[in-house]
Amino acid sequence: MTTWTIALAGNPNVGKSTVFNALTGARQHVGNWPGKTVEKKAGTLLIKSKHITVVDLPGTYSLSAYSLEEEIARDFIVLDRPHALINVVDAANLERNLYLTTQLLEIDRPLIMVVNMFDVAEARGLQIDTQRLSTLLNGAPVIPMVASQNCGIAELKTAIATMLKQHQRHVEPEMILV
Repeated sequence: MTTWTIALAGNPNVGKSTVFNALTGARQHVGNWPGKTVEKKAGTLLIKSKHITVVDLPGTYSLSAYSLEEEIARDFIVLDRPHALINVVDAANLERNLYLTTQLLEIDRPLIMVVNMFDVAEARGLQIDTQRLSTLLNGAPVIPMVASQNCGIAELKTAIATMLKQHQRHVEPEMILV
């Protein structure tokens, strides 16, 4: 049975740990302040008989590391090379999150963007065209989400299953753990 590794990457305080908990059933402590996750945490997601290791990375604003947390995130993404990336962004502060997104797009790995806290953005009168955003991100799936209420989790799991099916043959043999 093939084990895939997917990394959750994003700025601090965008809900990565909440998404991680929803995907894996883990009880990772979440807090409403930057820097809550200071080490990577791993959990397992089972989709269509595939065991997927999901790694919750510390928040980072870029792949240029300025702190230990950012170094942990950068090294995992760049050196450990997970099979895919889930970029969790804050819908209410989307522009601030896009610098990291552009860097993640340069990594040769499939990417899914989770636009979390969609309810907060809508309450502020912000409108996000997820289809247009997907087009601008080279066709990467964009999933609107309110992770704290489990809204969008099923759609994310579907996007992960689709991505795994599409990219199964592109996995480097040395990256597959049996």
